Amino acid sequence: MSEMSVRDLAERRARGETIVVLDVREHDELATASLSEVIHIPMDEMPQRFRELPEDCDIAVLCHSGRRSDMVARFLRANGYGRAINVAGGIDAWSREVDASVPRY
Repeated sequence: MSEMSVRDLAERRARGETIVVLDVREHDELATASLSEVIHIPMDEMPQRFRELPEDCDIAVLCHSGRRSDMVARFLRANGYGRAINVAGGIDAWSREVDASVPRY
């Protein structure tokens, strides 16, 4: 699986499944709108820091709209993280479809 919807992510988190949410947005974006219990590594830091991620579980990669997260998920899969999954629509879709209390920007 290379992509999941925000609803799929919400359901997996609600079931208590082991899934790491990797937020690759910038610090100011994270301060504006975020999910709880994420690992934050901005996209531009990924080449130096991706080894901080666990290799033995699914990693749901999140950004604002799904573009940056798709690039990071592809990068991770190319570097041995075969369970990296792009979250389609990003935090914006999360706000629209899952939790309207998360601010849109």
